[in-house]
Amino acid sequence: MIRGSGSPHHWKFAVPVSLAFWCAACEGEVKVPEPIRSARVIMVEPPARTEDISFAGHIEPQDQVSLSFRIGGRLVERHPRIGMTVGDGEVVARLDPENELNELRSARAAVTAAEGSLRQADNQFQRQRHLLERNITARADFEAAEQARTAAQAQVDVAQAQLQTAEDVVGFTTLKADAPGVVTAVGAEPGEVIAAGRMIVQLARRNGRDAIFEVPADLARAASPDVEVVVSLTSDPNVTVRGRVREVAPQADPVTRTFAIRVGLIDPPQSFRLGTAVSGTLERGVHTALAIPSTALVRRGQDVGVWAVDPSTTKVFWRTLDVISTGPATTLVAKGLAAGDIIVTAGANLLRDGQVVRLPGTEQQ
Repeated sequence: MIRGSGSPHHWKFAVPVSLAFWCAACEGEVKVPEPIRSARVIMVEPPARTEDISFAGHIEPQDQVSLSFRIGGRLVERHPRIGMTVGDGEVVARLDPENELNELRSARAAVTAAEGSLRQADNQFQRQRHLLERNITARADFEAAEQARTAAQAQVDVAQAQLQTAEDVVGFTTLKADAPGVVTAVGAEPGEVIAAGRMIVQLARRNGRDAIFEVPADLARAASPDVEVVVSLTSDPNVTVRGRVREVAPQADPVTRTFAIRVGLIDPPQSFRLGTAVSGTLERGVHTALAIPSTALVRRGQDVGVWAVDPSTTKVFWRTLDVISTGPATTLVAKGLAAGDIIVTAGANLLRDGQVVRLPGTEQQ
């Protein structure tokens, strides 16, 4: 009879084999070092001074109005000429008022007739009331007299309203300036038959002057409202005045593809006359924001940041950023980075905190 498992010789052979398999299993649990990834990096540069932007334009009134008649007719008078100054309430032009005066006379006659009918109806009503008090007349006759007086009063009200309208229409034949200003254009001459709403006189009011500039789209974005602009005369650049952007056109000119910006001048001197050629300068100064490539941005939940590299260990670590604006190529950062920091610009989504990267121009095993 052969004894298998109880033999001492078999135990001597089995123990070394088991130990060998156990050690092999232990060696399989040892982690293999992660490969060192190559990284494209840049050094964050300090904010640089941006060149001032200059553009050409001209002076226009801050408020400009086209004065016109509310009715049509034949123009018989137009007093001011281009360049003349008019005062508040001054007569600018007149229409031939003959037709309107006839309507006014007719309206006055209608009021007189209506008032006569009202007096007659009122007398009849008073007689019927006295007769009714003595029980001499029927109540139906009294009520008819009362109704007739009410209808006569309504006719008077209608006639007076038509009279008021006729008086207003006669007033519309005289065109007056609603504010002091300077005439910059005229649209009709005496003797012409004009339609309602046609411009007769274009008036530049005296409450301010603007500088108008036509700029490309990129400059229009830089010239946001309330940005300060230095405006100087083209003929004498030493004469300058400051202003602020009041308005930026929302749509580009269909021909030039430029945007119009309007700069309100602050206490301009008399040399800044209407139509004068001027130059505007947008002083941009030194940026406080740092510019980095937009490809370096990584989003982690609600946070946006970059992977910064420690140059001594070539390990990456996370930096949360306060981003001002993000464009297709460049992102402006207010907080989170400093000039001289090294950040990863390509493959940032594949990295993790503490990972070692290979910098360009270096060799690591």
